[in-house]
Amino acid sequence: MPVSHKYGAALVSAWLLVAASPCLSDEADTANSSRLSLKGFGTLGFARSDDDSIQFVRDLTQPDGLTHGGSGKTDSILGLQANLKLTEQTEGVMQVVSRYRYDGAFTPEVTWAFLRQDISPDISFRFGRMGTEFYMLADSRLVGYANLTVRPPQDYYGPLVLAYIDGVDVSAATPLADGLLRGKLYAGISPETTPFVKPLTWDLDGSAVVGGHVDYLRGPWQIRLSHAQIRFENELPTDALIESQTGIPNFLSYVPELSVVGKWSRFDSLGAVYDDGPLQLQLMASQIRHESAAYEDSKAGYAIAAYRLNDVTPYVGYSYVKSSPQSVNAPPQLADLTASLVAETHSNQHTIFLGGRWDFQSNLALKAQIDWIRGAPDSVFPFREGNGVTWDGSMTIFSMALDFVF
Repeated sequence: MPVSHKYGAALVSAWLLVAASPCLSDEADTANSSRLSLKGFGTLGFARSDDDSIQFVRDLTQPDGLTHGGSGKTDSILGLQANLKLTEQTEGVMQVVSRYRYDGAFTPEVTWAFLRQDISPDISFRFGRMGTEFYMLADSRLVGYANLTVRPPQDYYGPLVLAYIDGVDVSAATPLADGLLRGKLYAGISPETTPFVKPLTWDLDGSAVVGGHVDYLRGPWQIRLSHAQIRFENELPTDALIESQTGIPNFLSYVPELSVVGKWSRFDSLGAVYDDGPLQLQLMASQIRHESAAYEDSKAGYAIAAYRLNDVTPYVGYSYVKSSPQSVNAPPQLADLTASLVAETHSNQHTIFLGGRWDFQSNLALKAQIDWIRGAPDSVFPFREGNGVTWDGSMTIFSMALDFVF
């Protein structure tokens, strides 16, 4: 009987644990012990907003977010990773992360559990559970220490609700014009769940994900062109939401254009990073297009400039997101309800952020950041519902974080 994708990552995880057992059972066996490495990462964060009318979240995987009172749950993360060298060409990797997730808990989840096979020095293959790479730097967005800012710009990375997939990828590299050309192709199935409208959640399990990217590295520059797409297996809980609010059953049967089952969402992006001595620049632009009219198509981007002064790195950045609705042929008696439903996915705002990073000790970094968010009052999609008062389009976020690796 074939093994479904739900158990693929579990099988890889169990196999890694069995393979690692000789290393763990005999500390005296130095050769075996050296095959296994354990490391970890984490963030202790605290942030607060100056606005209660709407709740700021790190990304849309979080069911609620910041208000006046502040919170440590938005940015706090703990991760553990084990790397097991099986042969010179084969390695197993397992990563477990605890973060604030869709169900309002910090339940640890397996985010990586894969085997990597190096076919040659320039070609490698992975199978199992792997982090998503829809955008440049997206695969490391949970590792605060690896990121310059307190959190990846929310206007840009906020809509990415997929953190990992169960599947395969293949990557290759070749020298080109005094630089290095790298490419990756991947395909898999999502095993995740994401928040919708409290208390409802959206089951992404079984949704097909395919994509790839091309990198060019030369000197201090790295440039990436990416494409990814997801085909949704399960319906949004729109019918349950509308029936609970209005008493109208089977809403999607009247407005099938809002159905997401079997429809694709596509993510295209272009990114560039410049890192030379004390100066670092990041420039990113992306576009999301949906076959379903349930979500508005959007464009986003950001720019960050930083300059390291000994152990302190001040930085400044700008990000934006803007979306536009598709036309929907709803019955006249449901036109207003349909329009209001689609409007809940509208974004039209920008953020200016200023901060600093202090690497005061090896593997420890303290960060402070202020985000000034300005947008149209109907730019509600990047946030969660607030206290019922209409947002005026202005919000300031104050954040501090201690990032560490070990």
